[in-house]
Amino acid sequence: MGLNLRHAILHNVSGNSQEQLKNTIADAIQSGEEKMLPGLGVLFEVIWQNASDEEKKEMLTVLESGLSK
Repeated sequence: MGLNLRHAILHNVSGNSQEQLKNTIADAIQSGEEKMLPGLGVLFEVIWQNASDEEKKEMLTVLESGLSK
């Protein structure tokens, strides 16, 4: 995955509303297609880079909990 793919993904969702972003994420997860994983990864990268330390800790707790089920 090169920077061109990352840029394209960000360009495609830039300016989207929260509802549009939610639908994009839900559709990608529901489809279960491997080709959607890079896009979800780029979105997670944006979330992580813009999260506070407390928000990161909360995400890690949720992730750890989800992986232990």
